[in-house]
Amino acid sequence: MSSQKKLFIGTLIALIGIFIGGIYFYNSLESKKIQTVVDKDPKALVRDHSPSKGSAILRVTLVEFLDPECESCAFFHPIVKKILKKHEGKIHYVIRYAPFHPNSKFAVAILEAARRQGKYWETLDLLFSKLSEWGDHHNPQPELIWSYLPALGLDVDRLRTDMKDESITNLIEQDIKDGKSFSVRRTPTFFINGQPLQRFGENELIEAIERELSVLD
Repeated sequence: MSSQKKLFIGTLIALIGIFIGGIYFYNSLESKKIQTVVDKDPKALVRDHSPSKGSAILRVTLVEFLDPECESCAFFHPIVKKILKKHEGKIHYVIRYAPFHPNSKFAVAILEAARRQGKYWETLDLLFSKLSEWGDHHNPQPELIWSYLPALGLDVDRLRTDMKDESITNLIEQDIKDGKSFSVRRTPTFFINGQPLQRFGENELIEAIERELSVLD
């Protein structure tokens, strides 16, 4: 091997090492920043208004910042449901909103209005299952959501009124504010027992939760 080629490979390895080190350092800083926010305001990650499943006294709290118009969130939705079913009675699952897409706040308002009729989770399932229709990025048609809702037994007239309630607007704005505090820049973003998921992915999420559960057993 020529000296020039050795130099090139050596430089490449060094650059990869610097890149990996930079990622580790960045993640470390982010974790410290998040911990500072949690220490300052313990309720900032899990608000009283947040939709949730399971008791807050359970061993693992999984917080998901999601966007109902997000394709990745729709992909992860059945994965999260599968995790919750597998570890039923062990996980406190909390939803926070990070409405990054154009029609996200509209969809969130519908979700929250549906919650007042006891149909939150069914509506969330429906929005994700129909996302390719109403949330097509090239031709979004959020008005289609209205045609889906009667199938859930919702009082649509009441929902149209409730979704305009100022308390729902305030809830959304609080989640946006908290999301910024926790450096949420994409959806879904997961936190497990107050710590962000370091590596994003289906297997990474499953392994992180199972690891936390095994530590607590």
